[in-house]
Amino acid sequence: MKKLALLLTLLASFTAHAQGDAEAGKAKSATCAACHSADGNSLIPANPVLAGQHEKYLFKQLKEFKLGMQTGGEQGRYNAVMAGMVAPLSEQDMADLAAFYASQTAKPGTTPESAIEVGEELYLAGDKERGIAACIACHGPRGNGTALSGFPKISGQHAEYVQAQLVMFRDGVRNNDLNGMMQIVAAKLTDKEIEAISQYVGGLH
Repeated sequence: MKKLALLLTLLASFTAHAQGDAEAGKAKSATCAACHSADGNSLIPANPVLAGQHEKYLFKQLKEFKLGMQTGGEQGRYNAVMAGMVAPLSEQDMADLAAFYASQTAKPGTTPESAIEVGEELYLAGDKERGIAACIACHGPRGNGTALSGFPKISGQHAEYVQAQLVMFRDGVRNNDLNGMMQIVAAKLTDKEIEAISQYVGGLH
């Protein structure tokens, strides 16, 4: 019963939001383009690619950035730059922006040869002895995640950005993941493993 209640709560959280309008979102995205580019394919490795990301995930992150701004980082997700960006946004604005970026096509990335052995092993199989779950379980074989469950698309994402997020999950700086799952996994990864996984997912498509 507890698992059923959790599932229903999760589904409700991802369905109960304003309907996004991609065209309206495009008109509202001018400020975002400075960091994420006009079509969401950021040219700056430290800034995430938004193009093709799941709409509900984008909406959720924008809401949590605003919550983080409103609570001084005690809740949600805090980032000094994003705090300023989301401050004036309404939920409809967030929904429109999410719809716009979700409608864009992400450009494929690459995986350096040096990251394949370690990155692929952890992504596909994890490490049972150390209790590390395989990334494929939530993010899928091609890194596309799942829209309904809220697991983000990570294929083609900048390695530098992914690495920074994994470190923040590991250090507890970022804690807006479902049931702390990313924190649990990241806490068991070494710096070299985080680097390898981050580079590996960039070439998934």
